[in-house]
Amino acid sequence: MKFSRLKLHGFKSFSDETTLVMEPGLTGIVGPNGCGKSNLVEAMRWVMGENSYKAMRASGMDDVIFSGSGNRPGRNSAEVTLVLDNADRTAPAALNTADILEVTRRIEREAGSVYRVNGKEVRARDVQLLFADASTGAHSPAMVRQGQIGELIAAKPTARRALLEEAAGISGLHSRRHEAELRLRAAESNLERVDDIIGQIGSQLETLKRQARLAIRYRGLSGDIRRAEATLFHIRWVATRAAEKEGEAAQAVLIRKLADATHAERMAQKNVEEAEAALAPLREREAVTSAILQRYKILFEQLSEESRRLQQRRTELEERLRQISQDGSRERELVSESEASLAAYAEEQERIEAEEEEAIEGLEAARRQADEARAAAASAETESRLLSDRLAQMRVRRGQAQRAVADADLRLERLTREIAGVETDMAKIAETIAGDETLMRHQDALEAAHEEAEIAESAALTAEEEAAAAQQKLDEMRPRLAELDALVTGLEAEASTLGKMLNVGSSLWPAIVDELKVEPGYETALGAALGDDLDASSDAGAPLHWSIAIEGYDDPPLPQGAEPLSRYVTGTPLLKRRLDQIGLISDIVGPGLMPALWPGQRLVTVEGAMWRWDGFVAAADAPTAAALRLSQRNRLAELDEEVLRAKAERNAFRRDIDTQTSALDLARQAERARREDWRKARHAISLAQTELDRALRAQGELASRRSALEEAHIRLQANLSEAEAVREEAAIILEEAGEEDDLVNRLEEEHERLAALRERADQARLKLGSFESTARMRASRLDQLARDRASGNAGSTAPRPNSQRSTSALPPYKPSSTNSTPPPKALPIVAPSSKTRSKTPRSTTRKPATASTPPRPPGAITKDPCAPPPNPSPKSASTSPASKSA
Repeated sequence: MKFSRLKLHGFKSFSDETTLVMEPGLTGIVGPNGCGKSNLVEAMRWVMGENSYKAMRASGMDDVIFSGSGNRPGRNSAEVTLVLDNADRTAPAALNTADILEVTRRIEREAGSVYRVNGKEVRARDVQLLFADASTGAHSPAMVRQGQIGELIAAKPTARRALLEEAAGISGLHSRRHEAELRLRAAESNLERVDDIIGQIGSQLETLKRQARLAIRYRGLSGDIRRAEATLFHIRWVATRAAEKEGEAAQAVLIRKLADATHAERMAQKNVEEAEAALAPLREREAVTSAILQRYKILFEQLSEESRRLQQRRTELEERLRQISQDGSRERELVSESEASLAAYAEEQERIEAEEEEAIEGLEAARRQADEARAAAASAETESRLLSDRLAQMRVRRGQAQRAVADADLRLERLTREIAGVETDMAKIAETIAGDETLMRHQDALEAAHEEAEIAESAALTAEEEAAAAQQKLDEMRPRLAELDALVTGLEAEASTLGKMLNVGSSLWPAIVDELKVEPGYETALGAALGDDLDASSDAGAPLHWSIAIEGYDDPPLPQGAEPLSRYVTGTPLLKRRLDQIGLISDIVGPGLMPALWPGQRLVTVEGAMWRWDGFVAAADAPTAAALRLSQRNRLAELDEEVLRAKAERNAFRRDIDTQTSALDLARQAERARREDWRKARHAISLAQTELDRALRAQGELASRRSALEEAHIRLQANLSEAEAVREEAAIILEEAGEEDDLVNRLEEEHERLAALRERADQARLKLGSFESTARMRASRLDQLARDRASGNAGSTAPRPNSQRSTSALPPYKPSSTNSTPPPKALPIVAPSSKTRSKTPRSTTRKPATASTPPRPPGAITKDPCAPPPNPSPKSASTSPASKSA
């Protein structure tokens, strides 16, 4: 066994519960003087069975209880528990029932101390043997105290032997041996006393033998009666004990049920209170969550509106993609036309080869005219392109500004409607909050419910106190009723037993003693005087019976100082003459009056001593069966009266208890009614609180909605300000763009001049071509056609980014020093896109190629210089101010 913990509570300086854990190894306690280190050692010695208060440094064993301090009251009890590890199961057999043993010693003031092992009460000797077997204990040298080392050094052989025995682990056997020796000495003392008692009993044996001879007949008759009585009493006792145990068991069951019901009620009440306490923060969380949910709903509506706008923007972008796709189709048609031109180029090449040897007169003049016309046309074309670019830019800017203004107007209108709606909702909510009296009404209802609950609770507590007082009074009365029931039961049992012992009325010839009435106290005297004669019957048909006595007028009188016994015995006249001759005297005068007795006379005392006329003397310590029977008959009569009185008192007390029980029932009914009223009031409080919470939630929702509307109003105002700024910016841009009529007129004039110059250049080129040397021109033209075919094939397959048509121009024309090569033909003008074709007038038209006019080389597709630039790509459109404002 090993020590694991030491628990102290109220022992000396340890007022509060303190636990000292003893871990494996050495456990040391360090502290200044007076801190209570020695109290721990004394606590261990005390719980091990130390019974000397001097060893505890106290004037009495009650001094180990904490006596109080300046700021702590004293205690009435002290308790020390030593926890042992019994995993090796080395404890004594009686206590070796668990792996952990808790040895506890508890003391109360002026009440002594008790020992317990694992909660079971044991003797101090059992605890001492437990620690003795473990080679320790209150007086063990293993408990080293101050000065003990010096005592061990100077110890005598006997003390050293005790130390060695404990070290060897046989101190428990030594203790048991000592206990056995004490028992043997006690047995020897008992044997010596038995010898003394045997001597005393021997001296009394003769007297007992004489008395036994007198009691032989009595024992013979009453032995069976005693055995029957003992058997009856034992049966009744067993039945009573069984009934008592059943009643105690039933009472324990009822008490346990009552405790369980009370505990369940308290737990339910506690759960209700905890639920009510936990409900308030949940309600607050619900209100906060509702407000957050309302804000999220508003945000969801805003996001839905933004999503709708983005979807509209996506639709616009898809429309633009569709337009770009149409432009791509149109470009593919142009590619097809280019391929057709390539085929025409092949035919032209064959024709040029046939016309290669034509005349080239007037080449120089034609070349100069062609150069001048080309330079003038190029200059006019450059000017026209600049004017077209300016007009296109102006139109784009005006279109963007107009779209931005329109979008801003739509947005301003929408924001104005939304702001008006928000302001209307805010006004409605403010009006609702200002005119809502529901919250105040519910608060008043809650306060009224609380007041009713307090009144109902006070009434319930009053009813409970009244019921408790009635119950206490009833509990105080029930022990008295139990005492009376026990008294009546005992008296009836005693009367029944005496009646059965007397066997009244069961004999064929009842004894005459059953007819006698003897005053209390004289039964022994009558039994001693008549003896067995009282067993005879008064019936003349009985073998032994009393008959009517002859009148004894001449009977001798009793001696002086003797009183006839007939004065104290009545009931039958058959014994009158016999009782008149029996004198009642005291013990002192009996021997002196004996010689004065006449034949047939006798003297008796109240104690039962008798002197007869013929010299027979009976001592007072020899009672007769008749005297006992008479005493029992008188006791039976007294018992009848006592039973009647006890029953009357019991019935009266039972009526009082019934009355008190009725009062208790009424008090409990009143208590239940008051509690029901209290529960109804609590329910009303719950309902009122629920309604108040609902009103608070409604107010919170309105407040949250108003807060959300205020935020929406602020946001809409900011958006409105932003839309107004965007509209102003777009209006400024539109104003700065100016009017396009002047620029359109200038562009038309420039287009007319460019057409004239192009016509002149065409005529110069035609003239130049007619004068070029056919051979030189054809050879050069053939080379040029080969190159143009190659460049045309490459240009027809090249990609066109952003749906804009790429333009491949002819190589720059270089005047030759000779007139052998004719001039190239004028370049045709391609019509603009479908969107700008209707707006820009075309000044030139495509002319079909003739034999005298060479066709345009491959890749000679150009844009109309007067046409506006194509529509912006989706990427550029998305960055416009209008798209930003949207």
